[in-house]
Amino acid sequence: MNVSQSDQEKKRITVEINKRSYTIVGHEEPHHIRMVSSLVDQKMREIHEANPSLDTAKLAVLTAVNTMNEYIKLKEECTELMNYIEKKEEEDKKNHD
Repeated sequence: MNVSQSDQEKKRITVEINKRSYTIVGHEEPHHIRMVSSLVDQKMREIHEANPSLDTAKLAVLTAVNTMNEYIKLKEECTELMNYIEKKEEEDKKNHD
């Protein structure tokens, strides 16, 4: 069996999220995977505290929706900031010409 180089570079780490163990396989460093897993666990705890009757599936979906909402907002803010920087750089270039 021929194992590709990318398969050899994959890292395997076991993390705990919402009191369950998950094995994550990927190219990211273990500390990064632990950090992401910890943030997911934290978000799930926050949502569970506000909605203690949710089952695991609904809790997971709400966590995903909340996380994606935060991601989209940050992405929009980043785009606005990049556009602002680009505009300022163009203004500076015009002023120096």
